[in-house]
Amino acid sequence: MRESPSIDYGRVRALKTTAFRAAFARFVEHEWGRKTPRARRLQRFTERSRWWLDAYTLFRALHARAGGRAWTEWEAPLRDRDPAALRAARAELSDEILYYAYLQWLAADQWTEARETAEIGVFGDFPFMVSRDSADVWSRQEDFRMDASVGAPPDAFSETGQDWGFPAYRWPEVAAGGFQWLAARARRNADLYDAFRVDHLVGFFRTYVRETDGRAAFVPANEPDQIRQGERVLEVLSAPGARLIAEDLGVIPAFVRETLARLGIPGFKVLRWEREWDADGRPFRDPAAYPRSSVATSGTHDTETNAQWWEEADADEREAASRILARAGIDSGRVVDAQIRDAILDVLFTSGSDIVLVPIHDVFGWRERINTPALISDVNWTWRLPWPVEDLGTNPIATERGAYVRDLIARASR
Repeated sequence: MRESPSIDYGRVRALKTTAFRAAFARFVEHEWGRKTPRARRLQRFTERSRWWLDAYTLFRALHARAGGRAWTEWEAPLRDRDPAALRAARAELSDEILYYAYLQWLAADQWTEARETAEIGVFGDFPFMVSRDSADVWSRQEDFRMDASVGAPPDAFSETGQDWGFPAYRWPEVAAGGFQWLAARARRNADLYDAFRVDHLVGFFRTYVRETDGRAAFVPANEPDQIRQGERVLEVLSAPGARLIAEDLGVIPAFVRETLARLGIPGFKVLRWEREWDADGRPFRDPAAYPRSSVATSGTHDTETNAQWWEEADADEREAASRILARAGIDSGRVVDAQIRDAILDVLFTSGSDIVLVPIHDVFGWRERINTPALISDVNWTWRLPWPVEDLGTNPIATERGAYVRDLIARASR
C-alpha cells in the first residue's frame, strides 16, 4: 500500500483497523486497568473533550453494532435519542465507546506533537454542511430538516442546479439556540488550526433548500435577513480567535463580498477567473491590483491543475493570460514548461493579495488532478504525493521547488 501510486481506501482502512484493534487490546490489558500514566492521559482527554466526544463515540459504537446502517434506520428509541435507551447503550457498549475515544486520543496526541514541533502554522477547513448519517445530525436533530436537502440553484454550469443530499439547517431554531453548534464547531476548528477556510460562504447567508415536492428556494428569503444571518455566523466563527478566509467562488451576491470587505475577511481571487468579462478580448485583471484583503491562488481542489487548464485553453485565452505574467517573453504556446509554471507563481506571489495559496500540483507543474466535482468513482480523491512527506526535505525535485518558493516569498516580502 505504501508503494501504490494512489490511495486504496478500503485496503488502508482494513489494515489500520487491524492494527488499531491490536493496539487497543494491548492498551486495555496492560495500561487501562492498571491506571498507568498513559491511561490517566486518556482519562484526562475524555474528560476535557466530553463536550464533543461523548456523542461521537456513542454514535460510532451504535453505528458499528448496526452494521453500518444509517441512524435513521435504527430502532426508534435510539434513533430518537430516548434517554433511557442511550443510558443502556452506553453501559452495553462501554468497551467499544472506549475504543473510539482511544483512537481520537491517539490522533489528538499526534496532531498536538506535530503542531508543537513544526515551525509553520496549520490551515484547515470548515465545511458548510455535514453528512445526514453523522454524529452531529443525530445528536442535534432539532437543528436540521430531515425532510429537505441542500444544494445549489441553476447556473451557467447546470440548468437544473445541484442537490447535495445534505439535510438543511433549521435556521430559525439555530438562531434561537444562539448558534451553539456552529460555535462549538468553530471552537474545535480553532483548537486544531491557526486559520481555516469557510466553505461555501454564501450558503451561510442564504441556503438553497430543495423540498421533497421539487420546490426550491433560498432560506432566509429576503436580502436583509440574509445579511443579518451571514454577519452573525461570521461573528460566531471568528469568536474563538482563528483567522478566517472565505470561499466566495461561484454566483455570489454583491452584499456577501461587501460584508467580507467590511469585516476584513479575505475572499478568493482565482487567477484564471479574474478577467474583465464584459470588455473586448476579456483581458485578465492585473493581479497587482487584487485587493489587499484577498487570497490569490492558481486554483482549488475542485479545478483542473494549472497545467491542464493552460494546455486545454484556446489560443486566445492563453494569449490573454500571457500578457499578465511577470516574466518577459512568455511564449503562449500550448505546452506548459518550467518558464510558464514559474511565471504564474511569480505573478501570484507579487499580487496585491495579503495571502497566497498555491495547490501543490501547480508548484511542481503536475497535471493530475485531485478531484473532479460530481464524479463518484474509485479513482476520485485518491491522488497521493509521489514521495513520502518525510522525503520532501531531501528529494532533489522537492528541494528545488522549496528553494524557488522561498525565494519568491523573500522577493515579494511575504
